[in-house]
Parts: sequence; structure tokens; C-alpha cells
Amino acid sequence: MSKTNRTLDLQVNGYDGVDFNADELDSGEVQRACQSMCKDGVAGILATVITNDIDAMVRRLSNICQVRESHQDIADIIWGIHIEGPFLNGQPGYIGAHPPHAARPADLDLMNRLLEAAGGLTKIVTLAPECDTGFQVTQELADQGIVVSAGHCNPTLDQLQGAIDAGLSMITHLGNGCPLEMHRHDNVIQRVLSLSDQLWIGFIADGVHVPFPALGNYLDMAGTDHSFVVTDAIEAAGRGPGTYRIGGQTVVVDEQLATWAEDKSHLVGSAMTMPLAIANLRNHLRLDAEQIDDLTRGNPSRAIGLPVDPI
Repeated sequence: MSKTNRTLDLQVNGYDGVDFNADELDSGEVQRACQSMCKDGVAGILATVITNDIDAMVRRLSNICQVRESHQDIADIIWGIHIEGPFLNGQPGYIGAHPPHAARPADLDLMNRLLEAAGGLTKIVTLAPECDTGFQVTQELADQGIVVSAGHCNPTLDQLQGAIDAGLSMITHLGNGCPLEMHRHDNVIQRVLSLSDQLWIGFIADGVHVPFPALGNYLDMAGTDHSFVVTDAIEAAGRGPGTYRIGGQTVVVDEQLATWAEDKSHLVGSAMTMPLAIANLRNHLRLDAEQIDDLTRGNPSRAIGLPVDPI
């Protein structure tokens, strides 16, 4: 599998029938999923582990490390790990699909335990700045060269700026991980956009998580030079409608590829692939090839400190 393929996806929870958040991973199945991503033009991904009890997260991070070591085909596609949680805002709406009971304040000892389980592969940690007292975890991660991303959060503008000063450099899937109803002006989306010149901002470009008119507005405000696209894919990606799993949760994928919790109360990840994301950016937002390449290849690489190889 060549790394000269087109896209880099910084948030992949699973793909083609494989859930990276499962308690057990079969290396052959993961290899097949990686081959599917390669066929879909993906150069590399960050396998993403979401919030759960610390023991479960440690087990799942260790599983990814082990299967990555088992086949070069897997290592070629899984470039690293994105730890999304557990230091998130547990309030309804902000916590999104993450188990509320497992959300907790940021803690250096617990963070180090997760990093150890990830075997040096951690590239991004998503946390809520308002849950990181004194921004201690943010600063420690940034000092280690790990990208700190704000997500599932509701920081004040001062908290957000304080986190940036401590090393925060990214926003996880802006427009998601927040309630359906918020203050019409004073909300986390507007605060982030007001500081977008200091941040890399991620978006899920499926038209479901953020409707295309809103996505176009956000990209105009943040600029395609400060933005990137992720799939936030779960095991449904590449498979279509049906019933799937992520970390013990049941997910129902409808005919529009929207990925719903069983009770239809909220979305859980995405069934999108990168080819579909590219088609959406081109057909719905009328972006040109250079802008699309920046959003799906160049900027994700720059955001985690990797060189951008020529196509």
C-alpha cells in the first residue's frame, strides 16, 4: 500500500465492518478494512478510540497497537491514534455519542496511562478545555508534541484562548459535539470561528452532521487554509444501511447514511468514506481541486506535523 494515495483521515472509529473500539480485534479483519481504505484512496488514518471506562480504553488502545504490529499493510494505513476523550464535557448535547458516565475532568496520571497503552502512537487527544484545570494536561501533551484538540466542549472565550496559549491547536468536528439548541450568538461555534486564525478546524463533510449551507459558511469564515475534513467513520463506512456497533453501542444507519443511536436521539459517528466527502465538497460546495486537496490531504498532514508529499 503506497503512501502516495490522496487522503489522510484524522478520525476513523472503524471501517468496512471493523470497529476499532471493539474489545477484541482480529488482525485479518483489520487488514481487510485497511485494504478497503487503500482502495478508497486513503493514504493513512488515525484510528480513533472514544470515551469509555479507563480500563476499556486502555484495552482498546493496546489492541490497535498489537494488530498494527502484526501486518505491514495495517501499519501502512494506521499512521497513529486519536484519543477522543474521556476528558469531555458530560452535559447533554456536548457529550454527543460518548457515554456520559465515563466523562471526567482531565487528569495527568490517567492521561499518561492512556498514552502508555497507545504505545507512542498518539497523534491527537481531544478534550474539553473547561475540564482541564489550569490547562495542565493540554500543556503536557503539547510539550510532548501531541496535538491537543478541543471537542465535545463548551469553553468560554477566555478558556478557549487560555487553552490555545497552553498549546491547544485544533478543533474536533466543529458544529458537532454540541446541543441542537444553543444561544443564537454566544455559543462554542462562534467562539471557535472568532479564533480560527490560531486553530486547525475539523469538519465532517457528509451533509448530515453539518448541513452543506452551514458547512460552506463555516469554511468561508475559517478559511480552507485553516480547515480539514474527517469522516468520523464507524464500521458502517463502505457498507451502507443496516445495524452496526461502536464500542458496545448499537448504531442504525438509514438510507441517507445517517448514523443514529437506537433511539434516534443523536448521531453516532458517520458512514461516510473519503471519496464521498470529496464528491460532497466538489458537488455541494463547488470547491476546486486545490481546495479539496488541502482539506483532505495537505491540511490534515500539516495539522499533525507531517510533511506534505507531492501527489
